[in-house]
Amino acid sequence: MIHFEAMHGLGTLPALVLPALLARAPLTPEKVTFVWGLAVGAAIARATTATLADTVLTVRTSEPAWEREVERSRTLILARVQQLLGPALVRSIVVEHRKRA
Repeated sequence: MIHFEAMHGLGTLPALVLPALLARAPLTPEKVTFVWGLAVGAAIARATTATLADTVLTVRTSEPAWEREVERSRTLILARVQQLLGPALVRSIVVEHRKRA
């Protein structure tokens, strides 16, 4: 007999599989950029850059509005990035606004 309440929808598959696949890949700037885009979505990813050094994810924004948005969502974003990369690799997020030249 199938117990439907124990089944997961297909939407949960990436959440279960991606962390395992990402754990096998070396930690590169491209991997950090990929995870950043997954964690924040396309709009924020286009307006920001993210780099990882010594467990600190530094996010640079193109506009003050994006800086506020990332700051406002920092806890949720950190949880998503930690789920994908691991909590030992990312412990905090620092947000910086880069001024246009």
